[in-house]
Amino acid sequence: MEITRRAPVGRPRGFDADEALEQAMLVFWERGYEGASLTDLTSAMGITRKSMYAAFGNKEELFRKALERYTQGPAAYAARALEQPSARDVATAFLAGSVRTTTRPGCPAGCLGVQGSLAAGDSGRAAQETLIAWRDDGRIRLRDRFRRAVDEGDLPEGTDPELLARYLMTVSNGIAVQAAGGATRSELQQVADAALRTWPPV
Repeated sequence: MEITRRAPVGRPRGFDADEALEQAMLVFWERGYEGASLTDLTSAMGITRKSMYAAFGNKEELFRKALERYTQGPAAYAARALEQPSARDVATAFLAGSVRTTTRPGCPAGCLGVQGSLAAGDSGRAAQETLIAWRDDGRIRLRDRFRRAVDEGDLPEGTDPELLARYLMTVSNGIAVQAAGGATRSELQQVADAALRTWPPV
């Protein structure tokens, strides 16, 4: 008689990986990559270091996963803005989303993607490069959307899509830094509105 061997049943993790990643994201958002110690992270996540490594990899890998969660969650306004019908609507939604996210109640002030690793030593170099690539990707997506707007006649002929994209990113990044310094949502929305007053007329 042949005996069928069953594969051992995997032991449950014993924690909510989704919630743990949410907490890690908040720690990185508040303290940056280098400022977030493993003790800070595991304490907020409610798990041991061993469990963290098993579920998420090392600190650098955890940071990448947290940034991905941030992109799909609090920073999802950027992708939604690109779907707006006009270039001006894109810019308006993009800056309004930046203001809301950087002053979000119950979350750290500022932007994880901007302040997460602006000044980094050797241990934070990979995280810094990850965030540079993240911000560049945002700029490129805006540039391509504005290029389409020029082709469609929604922006004047001769408009520089790259310059417009960099302009919006610079204003958005400045909003994040100001929010981290204590500026209110109302004050930052006024900045966004002022920036839009220079938008190219159709």
